[in-house]
Amino acid sequence: MRRAQMLQIVPLLLIYFLAPTSSTSPDIRLNLKHVDTGSGYTKLELLQRAAVRSSNRAARVFAGHRGFSGHTTAQEPVEPHEGEYLIELAIGTPGQAVLLTLDTGSDLIWTQCQPCLICFNQSFPLYNPTVSSTYYKYPCSGKLCNALSLSACHEECMYGYGYGDNSTTFGILSSESFTFGSTDSAVTVQDVGFGCGVLNRGIFLNESGIAGFGRGALSLVSQLGVGKFAYCLTSFDQNNTSPLFMGSLAKLHGPVQTTPILTNPANPTFYYLSLKGITVGTRRLKLPKSVFQLKKNGKGGVILDSGTAITRMAQDAFQQVKRAFVSQTKLKVARDTTGIFDLCFLAPPSNSSSKVIVPRLVFHFDGADMEFPQDNYINIDQDTGILCLLILESDEETIIGNIQQQNMKILYDLEKEKLSFVPAQCDRL
Repeated sequence: MRRAQMLQIVPLLLIYFLAPTSSTSPDIRLNLKHVDTGSGYTKLELLQRAAVRSSNRAARVFAGHRGFSGHTTAQEPVEPHEGEYLIELAIGTPGQAVLLTLDTGSDLIWTQCQPCLICFNQSFPLYNPTVSSTYYKYPCSGKLCNALSLSACHEECMYGYGYGDNSTTFGILSSESFTFGSTDSAVTVQDVGFGCGVLNRGIFLNESGIAGFGRGALSLVSQLGVGKFAYCLTSFDQNNTSPLFMGSLAKLHGPVQTTPILTNPANPTFYYLSLKGITVGTRRLKLPKSVFQLKKNGKGGVILDSGTAITRMAQDAFQQVKRAFVSQTKLKVARDTTGIFDLCFLAPPSNSSSKVIVPRLVFHFDGADMEFPQDNYINIDQDTGILCLLILESDEETIIGNIQQQNMKILYDLEKEKLSFVPAQCDRL
């Protein structure tokens, strides 16, 4: 090669080797399964179960994550974790199936492992690290070990992870290959850090652990480096799966609306939003600015959460919403015989010519308006003739649940810290 040619090529080589490498984050599509799919419950029974789970979830969310406090012992009765949507994937080589709860309100990924000291029942074998060629114990010096709020080092990184509902998991922080999707379109990612849980306290509904989708370093989306993820939840009373997208597959089309994702320093895992107001029917409510504000002490604020079914609203706002529905709904207020829902009406008889006209419901965020389809906030029980508002009263905090998120494709942009959404037929995606 001539010297002149070499001098021409050198700059190109320097550009090639010194330029930033392109992202190698995976593009993944998975199907989410609702925890009550195929259970045979009626729509009302599904809502009642969802309301109970939402109350338990609220206690957990508002308490925040904590380290092991010493109140839990092996002899205590187990308590429910109350998951909502489940992800099936495989861990190890060869792959072993696990079923994990999708949780945007926590970070750690974990599953039950052999040999287990105390485990809750699951219908398929526990993950066995001894038969996997890609399993190894995560080092104490690793960044994920340091990211744990509670850890100890005894040749390997041991973890403890607790939730506000007193459910806990203890085990060894480990690393494995994770395989997403079916055989013909599977995506395998190496060296994903997860908790190999050998002492787990909680009753789970057939799942084997949790996939944290929060904003911390331990979460699945953070470790995959996908930058974005999106889901589209089908109606809770259908047996259809709901699509989950990660990476470049997480994109929206149509009249997209976008609002900033806020950070609560006291609880940085959660996805907080700036809710500015609410419209019921034809009237925008005159709410005090403080009702949805995130306070300096970390309380209050508005969280978008996959693990809460029914929206829980701060008391001062809920009372105004309740009065607005009563004044604008031309139906007689009725008592909910289940004692779960705060506001119900007596629907017209099925043979009546009267139509059920329900005020519209709009949440006004910073830069975006989320108008809910009626099925996302009103349930009509044909057997009892009772129509109920699917919002529950809370104290200071507001959690927007997954029933209110149905049939909207919702995109979390982790890099730009923005949340976008658009109406969608989720069962057709």
